[in-house]
Amino acid sequence: MINASLQHFCNRIIAAGAVSLEDVRELHRMVLPDGLTCRDEADMLFGLDRAIPQADEAFGDWLVAAIVDFAVWGERPTGHIDADTAHWLAASLACGRGPTATGARIAVEVVREAETNDPALIRFALHANRARAGAEDAVEEILSYAVAA
Repeated sequence: MINASLQHFCNRIIAAGAVSLEDVRELHRMVLPDGLTCRDEADMLFGLDRAIPQADEAFGDWLVAAIVDFAVWGERPTGHIDADTAHWLAASLACGRGPTATGARIAVEVVREAETNDPALIRFALHANRARAGAEDAVEEILSYAVAA
């Protein structure tokens, strides 16, 4: 179930058309002080990332950290990305059109942080980051994690 404060926050940001540094601070300190509690909250924030073209860089940084914490350490099995979580992340981040730049970062950071990863998420992260400038470094790093896993 989605936190009512998060719903209100997202509605306000959509109406404003931008996410400021102050908005990110509010999100972190008041709206989700304990982080994400469910996939629906993560999905809502993925939608916000897609919908707002003007977002302070801090929003992307916060969203990456929050999703990594939730997906790797909040979901079960702890520290491992299983098939269910990998498919959820890939589908939610892609949203039928491919991930945003922040979504691609999230995929890479989840792969980096998790002790083990389902191959579906590794494939998604590789594909998502090939399209980004300088993706060669990300691809090489993801491949090194895949080989180690």
